[in-house]
Amino acid sequence: MGSKWRKAKLALGLNSCLYVPQTSDDSSPSNGVASSRLSDVVSNPSSLSPTGPASDRLPTTPTPSSSGLLLPRSGTKSSQRTCAICLATMKAGQGHAIFTAECSHSFHFHCITSNVKHGNQICPVCRAKWKEIPFQSPASNLANGQARINPVGWPQDDAWMTVLRRLPSPRMDAGRQIASLFHASEPGVFDDDEVLDQQPEISDGSTSTVDAANYNRVQMVDVKTYPEVSAVSRLSSHNNFTVLIHLKAPLISRENSDNPTSQNPRAPVDLVTVLDVSGSMAGTKLALLKRAMGFVVQNLGPSDRLSVIAFSSTARRVFPLRRMTESGRQQALQAVNSLISNGGTNIAEGLRKGAKVLVDRKSKNPVGSIILLSDGQDTYTVNSSNGTNPRAHHQSLLPISIHRNNGAGLQVPVHAFGFGTDHDASSMHSISENSGGTFSFIETESVIQDAFAQCIGGLLSVVVQELQVDVECVEPNLQLCSIKAGSYPTTMMADARMGSIRAGDLYAEEERDFLVTVNVPVDGSSAETSLLSVRCVFRDPITKEMVSQEPNEVKIQRPEVARQQLVSIEVDRQRNRHRAADAMAEARAAAENGDLAGAVSILESCRRSLSETASAQSGDQLCTALCAELKEMQERMANRRVYEESGRAYVLSGLSSHSWQRATARGDSTDSTSLLRSYQTPSMVDMVTRSQTMVFGTPPQRSLQPAQGGIAL
Repeated sequence: MGSKWRKAKLALGLNSCLYVPQTSDDSSPSNGVASSRLSDVVSNPSSLSPTGPASDRLPTTPTPSSSGLLLPRSGTKSSQRTCAICLATMKAGQGHAIFTAECSHSFHFHCITSNVKHGNQICPVCRAKWKEIPFQSPASNLANGQARINPVGWPQDDAWMTVLRRLPSPRMDAGRQIASLFHASEPGVFDDDEVLDQQPEISDGSTSTVDAANYNRVQMVDVKTYPEVSAVSRLSSHNNFTVLIHLKAPLISRENSDNPTSQNPRAPVDLVTVLDVSGSMAGTKLALLKRAMGFVVQNLGPSDRLSVIAFSSTARRVFPLRRMTESGRQQALQAVNSLISNGGTNIAEGLRKGAKVLVDRKSKNPVGSIILLSDGQDTYTVNSSNGTNPRAHHQSLLPISIHRNNGAGLQVPVHAFGFGTDHDASSMHSISENSGGTFSFIETESVIQDAFAQCIGGLLSVVVQELQVDVECVEPNLQLCSIKAGSYPTTMMADARMGSIRAGDLYAEEERDFLVTVNVPVDGSSAETSLLSVRCVFRDPITKEMVSQEPNEVKIQRPEVARQQLVSIEVDRQRNRHRAADAMAEARAAAENGDLAGAVSILESCRRSLSETASAQSGDQLCTALCAELKEMQERMANRRVYEESGRAYVLSGLSSHSWQRATARGDSTDSTSLLRSYQTPSMVDMVTRSQTMVFGTPPQRSLQPAQGGIAL
């Protein structure tokens, strides 16, 4: 039947909704039946699409989609060759039926019918509303991948499968879809997470400490120290003497030589995405969010697990914590494509559900994180207008179970993404800050996928966990004055002889810089003084063992007369970073109090001060980027409207980036300045590049491999 059916299509100059693979049985129905069915096809052209050889003969007028965009009926070549749901290729002769919708986008038939069963009745690609939808009847016969066609109006028999069903009129009750998505029964405890693939679980208790000298498999954190000057006269003291501690995480470590087939293992991830699907997300925003989620799903390996929480007026777990195997990816994509937008914005409930997934799970991957995206303000939690302190209001949005200071041991950073100009940047920044995550400002809708790519590029490359930097005075009369570590918690003993920094997780090749100040005493007898001992202790995410590195000592020369010396460029650069961050925080406080002119003055004063420093005079790129960033913030504080629309979010995203020394999406780009690129790790850069250059649906070129047999990423 196959060849004659193709001849009939070519004679009509059309390509039907469903591709019929060639079979060994080339028999066809009687001429009468064929004529009847072909006449039905001609009388019902909406069930066909102009994707065949003679498509140029058909009208190609734009079709308005639900987002308001005008989309051509003739799809791109990549969309015709790739199923946008499962991301696999669609090629003749592979035994899969292919459905082409009236908007001209094509999908595997089994993918789109499953998508429809989830309640989605619009095109997953262009969001066009369909007048007809595909479905599979109980009498369908898809054995051996053979599919048959039965457009609307054709009589059914046991050998044919109904392909299209006429939808009701556009006045369809959208509330029923929302109800089915958000009000169906859920388990009381989210302990139905998919079992891990023979991976050792994270223990809540401590594990034994391994001496780095006897632990060859683990690559160490690279530690370098820089005193502000190399020599201080032994006859004089020096108060607030600055020492820079520079850390760099190792590469993705390799298995030892006994197992050469497993290269570049990484710690697998449990990722929960908490997505805003309120009414304001309708149209292009939701379409781009689904596309970005498709990129995330495509770049997770089978050892990684993903869960999806959707929230509007309430919240719903639309996809449980499942491993991203081939079937897991397909199911996740179908769940994401089924999302529809409606209702208000209940961020607190969305985060509560997201935290519950991670708290209730039976087993744990080494890395756990939440990605939160919202374009609006929480309208369901008590707000500051009712007398509640704004800071307390912001903190109330984050469940205590994942607060970084809860003392319960569950450390789950929330990486928050504020989408557009109407989101509550203060709340989103507070959520990320209190959980140990970052806040990104997505000003332009088109970069949402790149912003997600940068984030997961880091999460998929964690090589160090629970890093603690211990600092101890060596010289008996030495005392610590301060430890500057941004948002990382620090402690100092009462006698000021010891201190520590809890630096958390590090991505592969990620860098951290901390400034420690001490009072250097007079030492009339020594030619050299040992100031500090710096030691790193961390957990290896693959083996779960604690690793203790050998300490590094910081020494300075003590000549009788010290010549005039230039301050270390490395130290000066980091001082400038702290000055800039302090100025940003001060300017933001002034702007929030209505003093925009004062805020601009603070930023301008800092910019002039930085330009006169030693690192600026030497052409240091970080200093140049800081000055450019301060200038951008001044422009975004030009007036109250500009500040409300983008200035506040831009400043808060910058503060988040500097305080955590981690890349964030800022404004309309993920790499607009050399400063942002300096915080980006190679794995982040690689993932952003992949996002910007990939043809959607093309399998990515993978370079990182999860531990315990996962697919390379």
